Amino acid sequence: MDLAAFRALEPLCWRAPSAHNTQPWRLRYERWAITVGWDPADTLPAGDPSGRDLRLSLGAFVETCLIVAADAGLRLDWVADHDEHDRRVGRLRPARQPYRTPFRTSDVWDRRTDRGRFTGGPDVDVLAAVDAVARRAGGGVRLVPRAGRLGALLRAADRQVYADPAVVAELRRWLRLDPARPDYRADGLSDRCLGLSRPAATGLRAALAAYPVLRPLGLPRLLAAGDDPLARGGAVLALVAPPDLDAPGQVEFGRVLMRVWLTLHAAGLAAHPLSQLVDVAATRDTLGALLDVAPQRVVHVTRVGRPVAAAPRSARRIRDGNVRKTCSSLLDDRRLIHESPYGLM
Repeated sequence: MDLAAFRALEPLCWRAPSAHNTQPWRLRYERWAITVGWDPADTLPAGDPSGRDLRLSLGAFVETCLIVAADAGLRLDWVADHDEHDRRVGRLRPARQPYRTPFRTSDVWDRRTDRGRFTGGPDVDVLAAVDAVARRAGGGVRLVPRAGRLGALLRAADRQVYADPAVVAELRRWLRLDPARPDYRADGLSDRCLGLSRPAATGLRAALAAYPVLRPLGLPRLLAAGDDPLARGGAVLALVAPPDLDAPGQVEFGRVLMRVWLTLHAAGLAAHPLSQLVDVAATRDTLGALLDVAPQRVVHVTRVGRPVAAAPRSARRIRDGNVRKTCSSLLDDRRLIHESPYGLM
């Protein structure tokens, strides 16, 4: 295997999504394979105690690696091998043929989380398309009813999240509200990606700094009431997993989640995750009742719609000065793929 070929594409693979943009995945290059694992320092033990979001993120990263490699003509496949002790989920290894996928590097590069305004939600054909993607893996995609309880559920979930000091401390660690910080362009949730003005970012930073004092005075309720993503338009979709999904299955379903997001992107739509609805047990139970499915099967909830304006690109820790040129070459000059000297051996 020519490891240099894949290493050159790694910055593109890091465009995969992760909770709080922690980018927990790690690659270990070996002679005949590339092991995909994670760094516990970049996980969310308070906000994601079960590791569900971690495993979904790792699966999304795996799918991204396979798409980017296939678009470059590299022949890779995936062998799942989940091991909590070794902190690995499997290996990328040489294959006879490139991974078969309808997606390309341009989809990976252009896809982004969008917390802005949407002009409308997915139409019937798009809903059917993403549902078909999930159904092929034993799951489904459901449209969450907007009438009545959804707004109240979202506020209740936000209050619960902001009321937990450990979760708030974790959030503060990954917020990037000051452009002068060295890690502002590396990872985390920036003020630009959160759609915050400079005064709003300054206010949020001050409020969270005073959290121990302000929490008993009602800060969680104020923070929960300070934003209403549903008012910014779009529809809300829930990704429903197969019954009894275990930890390795969650990684594989993370690959499904990535395909769902890319299907939405290909239709000109963007996604804004509303993970708090699943992270809080009470709201997840109510959501399951609304959808008539077992609550534990609801693994991801997102607001989806056609964006009014392009969202900022979130930061990545792995950057390459030639990544735009690399991406452009893969998209615009297919000869570079067919004549690439970097085939796997």
